[in-house]
Amino acid sequence: MKAFETLPRIALVGNPNSGKSSLFNLLTGLRQNVANLPGVTVDVKKGTAIWDDKKYQIIDLPGMYSVFPNSADERIPIDILTNPNHHLHPDLVVYVIDSTQIERHLLLATQIIDMGFKAIIALNMIDLADDRGMFIDTQAIEHYLHCPVIKISSRELQGIDQLKSTIDRRIETEYSVIQKSIYTLTEIEKCVANKLDSEQNNSIYFKKILAHHYKWLSFIREDEKKEIEKVNLQCGFNDIQLQVHETMERYNAFLPIVKSAVKYKKDPSQSITDTIDKVITHRILGPIIFFSIMLLVFQAVYAWASVPMDLIESGFALFGDTLTKYLPTNWISDLLVNGVLAGLSGVLVFIPQIAILFLLIAILEESGYMSRVVFMFDGIMQKFGMNGRSIISLISSGACAIPAIMATRTINNPKERLITILASPLISCSARLPVYAVLVGFVVPNSINYGPFNAQGLVFSGLYFLGILGALFFAFVLKLFIKTEGQSYLMMELPEYKKPLFKNIYTDVFEKVKSFLIGAGKIIMIISMVLWVGASFGPSKGMENARINAQKLSTLHQYSVKQSQQLEKSMLIEASYIGVIGKWIEPAIKPLGYDWKIGIALLTSFAAREVFVGTMATLYSLDSGTSEQTLRQKMNSELKPNGEKRYDPATSLSLLIFYVFALQCMSTLAIVRKETGTWKWPIFQFFAMGAMAYFGALMVYQLMS
Repeated sequence: MKAFETLPRIALVGNPNSGKSSLFNLLTGLRQNVANLPGVTVDVKKGTAIWDDKKYQIIDLPGMYSVFPNSADERIPIDILTNPNHHLHPDLVVYVIDSTQIERHLLLATQIIDMGFKAIIALNMIDLADDRGMFIDTQAIEHYLHCPVIKISSRELQGIDQLKSTIDRRIETEYSVIQKSIYTLTEIEKCVANKLDSEQNNSIYFKKILAHHYKWLSFIREDEKKEIEKVNLQCGFNDIQLQVHETMERYNAFLPIVKSAVKYKKDPSQSITDTIDKVITHRILGPIIFFSIMLLVFQAVYAWASVPMDLIESGFALFGDTLTKYLPTNWISDLLVNGVLAGLSGVLVFIPQIAILFLLIAILEESGYMSRVVFMFDGIMQKFGMNGRSIISLISSGACAIPAIMATRTINNPKERLITILASPLISCSARLPVYAVLVGFVVPNSINYGPFNAQGLVFSGLYFLGILGALFFAFVLKLFIKTEGQSYLMMELPEYKKPLFKNIYTDVFEKVKSFLIGAGKIIMIISMVLWVGASFGPSKGMENARINAQKLSTLHQYSVKQSQQLEKSMLIEASYIGVIGKWIEPAIKPLGYDWKIGIALLTSFAAREVFVGTMATLYSLDSGTSEQTLRQKMNSELKPNGEKRYDPATSLSLLIFYVFALQCMSTLAIVRKETGTWKWPIFQFFAMGAMAYFGALMVYQLMS
């Protein structure tokens, strides 16, 4: 780690949708520590770039529009760039610009250069600019900015070698901060800059930025804040007024440069993107297209993943049965087969579904479609106490609620941000996929089809849409009770439609699947082994009585050796510590159609929803005399005391409804606490969603049974 931190640091800076993430993925590959969608890159990404025996630390900073941030998300890069002692403070800034939107992106570029950074301008997406008939005079822009300007395309790999060689030269060249700014400071700004002391940066513009943001910059001490406040008062420094003045002056200065440097070979008034947007963003057709796409996505997730899931599940069942035959009969073998292997199968079997979901969402993000979704739903979201940027969190929750909640930092209005934080976990995340995949088959058989649509796939999609409706209902109720602090506005740039870059998609899917395996996998494995211990041991008297009763029943009914062993396993697990806990909570969940085994799975899955499947796999492995059956086969053969199937449509749908609404994720509660700064809201969220889950499941079971 220390060697990594001593590498030269190169920060990728730019507006949202400039292509920073694509360039980051291209330079670092899979050497990363952690879209074409504003707000996705909430946390800073780090990676190592290697070329020509040179190594660099690449830092992908969250997108921002200027050094005057409008959201908590945009403050992150400002805090890093203004702190020379920060461990991510860059030695070189590669400022990434969308070549088709140069005039919008130059504001921040001129500010970064005026702050005194050694910089390179990367005109990204040059292939799209060429397609639009644009000619860009890079020399004119270089002359104005006093730094290299390189045309690149991270999708077509144009100019990447030139960018790398320019980085090498800029890193190796000695550099001192320029004294003359592109922007000419006012007398008031000069007054402040001259009175402020900055030991490690002699740019007067850098000092001006400190005067604007001293109240929230993390590295400024309290005594320094008081000193800056005193200087501001002495010089008559008006924060907002001077921000507006600077922004207007910069635009007035560089717009003529852009006009002379950018020429069009053909009429730019109507691009292919504009033509597509007339349909895609239509007030009626747009939402219909969106929900149709989402229906196809979830149908594909269920249909395409069924074959590999069956193969993985059958493979684990066969492997477990083989181990049982050849390993000695002792507690170590039992732990390996019924604890470790059962838990592992509960993780790996759902990789196909999760990978397919992430793949399809990544394609939509890469193409530029998701930004249109934000634009389209702004008006609708306002009616539910949120705004267009909230859709980012709601869609991101389809993968995981944690980054979705962090993405709310792009929402300016405190009320809208809070409502989005509280409602986002109601959107079905990837952790619910394993639960849905196991239980949907008990609600409707796989043989039912409606034209090209499979009935199980439709139920699967319906669960996601139910989560969306639940989130909107929850948000609307919150809107009525949470006091408003004014209505926010949506400011964003709609990028050009692009052909998705396979490398970006692959990297995104790989990282998210790895995150699932490491994050969810270790929790499932630990709980599986804890469950094995709890289900294998119990109060000595109760366990002994269970063995005696099993022997008596086997003798009475003249069971075979295999039947006797299975009966003893079943009675022992019921008498174990796990069985005792399950029996204790059974009265509370019996009206929902659940038995003590389901109760245990509900309790363990409060750590993480996907643990439900691992828990059931462990319990049914311990309760079964054979390993060769799959989990779904074991659950399907489970009977109630009256002889009916335990997982009938009523019980299974009740469980599905419970998991749609319940907040069973400790990590989500922790991140809500962090983002809201209080335990009040996560506690409220937990009990409110728990009430929705319990009464929703109760109503479904009572109506269907």
